[in-house]
Amino acid sequence: MALDTAFLDELRQRTSLTSLFSRRNKLVRSGRNWKACCPFHGEKTPSLYIYDDHYHCFGCGAHGDAITYVMQSEGANFREAVERLAGEAGMDIPADDPQQVEKARVRQTLYDVMEAVQAIYRRRLYQPEGRAGLDYLQKRGLSAETLERFGLGWSGDGRSLLNALAAQNITAETLVQVGLMRVDEAGRPKGELFFNRVMFPIRDRKGRIISFGGRVLGDGQPKYLNGPETDIFSKRRTLFNIDQARQAIHKGAKAVVVEGYMDVIAMAQAGFGGAVAPLGTALGEEQMELLWRMTDGPIICFDGDGAGQRAALRSCEVALPLLKIGRTVRFCRLDGGDDPDSLIQREGAKGMEARLVQARPMEEELFSLLTAQESNPTPERRAALREKLYALARMIPDKLLAGEYRSTFSEMFFARYRRVRGGRGGYGQRSTEYTSVVPIAGERQVEEGSKERLNLLTLLLLRYPEILPGVDKDYNTLSLPAPLADIRTALLSWMDEWTGPLTAEACQQWMDEHGLKETITQLQNSPMPRQIKVEEGEDHLQMAMTLWWHFYALETLKSLQENVEEEVRKTVEFLLSAPADSDEATQRARFAAMKARQAVLFALRRGEKPVLEGDT
Repeated sequence: MALDTAFLDELRQRTSLTSLFSRRNKLVRSGRNWKACCPFHGEKTPSLYIYDDHYHCFGCGAHGDAITYVMQSEGANFREAVERLAGEAGMDIPADDPQQVEKARVRQTLYDVMEAVQAIYRRRLYQPEGRAGLDYLQKRGLSAETLERFGLGWSGDGRSLLNALAAQNITAETLVQVGLMRVDEAGRPKGELFFNRVMFPIRDRKGRIISFGGRVLGDGQPKYLNGPETDIFSKRRTLFNIDQARQAIHKGAKAVVVEGYMDVIAMAQAGFGGAVAPLGTALGEEQMELLWRMTDGPIICFDGDGAGQRAALRSCEVALPLLKIGRTVRFCRLDGGDDPDSLIQREGAKGMEARLVQARPMEEELFSLLTAQESNPTPERRAALREKLYALARMIPDKLLAGEYRSTFSEMFFARYRRVRGGRGGYGQRSTEYTSVVPIAGERQVEEGSKERLNLLTLLLLRYPEILPGVDKDYNTLSLPAPLADIRTALLSWMDEWTGPLTAEACQQWMDEHGLKETITQLQNSPMPRQIKVEEGEDHLQMAMTLWWHFYALETLKSLQENVEEEVRKTVEFLLSAPADSDEATQRARFAAMKARQAVLFALRRGEKPVLEGDT
């Protein structure tokens, strides 16, 4: 018995071909797609290409979808392949039912009806009754080629569609089935859904018309209206322009999600063929999966107003539970009040391209959205904000990736927010008037150095936490492996929340209370370049500061050379402008940090090393 074509379409959509192939074959990136040595004939150079919905071997001609692959690779018959894939996708196979063949025939009839309706809408756009719609579209800058490409039309007055279709024996009941007629309380057809609207056909991945959207002219509401859910249309399972965008993305176009029909069409006309849009709802899970099947890194570009920012935050929350290594999302932030259509009309394709090039990764977008109104948060707000960021990271199923997001959020948080720490007698308090010349995390990637040096940098701060406020921002820019990144997060949290002097004993107690005792013990027993040696005395903290900067400089020497001169200027300005009653410890910290950087740089230029145990 034949299986329902709708079930098979959904099964193919839910099944990742790259995941199937990667179980038995080594995949190699090829542009936006993947390639592999064909498993169906012997070869040493990959000639089989894997796309989002099919594969093709240019060596032997093997071609097919996920079902075909299982049949060819495992010798399974069609039913067996479907059962295996359905089980992995969590789908129940419809029971054999003689009515399935009839349902498939009816569904094909509905597609045919939509094509017939589309032909009428298109004709009407160029007739006198559609003049207002055509004028509107032309004033929006759409060319005749674009109108034809997207099949735009005019609905008419809402009273003549059924008569126009009478010659094709299409009934009112059929128009109800496809969502083009409304029904009364008794379920009887009572009128057309669309009237006096510009019509936008909505197509599925295969290019079949499955619904329509309409835009009213003037002040009518709602401005945009989509057809209802039907047997052939589900809003959450498709995207506007998905059929054309798939082809463009396969040829190298960026996948860009925008808010509305006109944004998509303006983008496509300007050369951005990979543009798509959700259908009047927030971007959902199935739509995100659909995007990731086409590309590993779609760009979300919503309007620059408040609604656009809320939609961007919602998209992040939808994407996080679906993230895994190899998937990402970037965000293109437009100015308030702008949308892709208005931007392209004002600045052209170059202006849009410039914005897309600046698209930032999801972790930066999330942090920006959540902290936009938090210029000087209270301790309670800081704690709540950090917990919100960490909760978002916990939404990611992959533990390694979730840990990376947590570390990144911590780096961003501590790089942005600094408490004024005065009057405690501690060493190295940071003033909010002082800004380090080293960029914050995310703006400059410090190259990861030897594990031993990174271990020593962290251990120095655990032994001499008094120097932490003088180096925290630069420490935050280092790329650290997971155990050291966890310690860094705890160190910065302690510095931010602790109200007493920054001592090694207080630091150790904090670490023990936060479950890091074993991690720190392992660090203390881990390989070091040599054991650090800091003589106790009046200047031992200055010596510890200098030693820390020495090993930091070995990781970032080029940056240190570029920044020392600017550091001197900034520090002098800070000291000269400091009020007479300002905290003496803060001034001492700034001066000590400047001296340490200079001393380290000069010593490295002379080829000198710090004093370490074992030196003679």
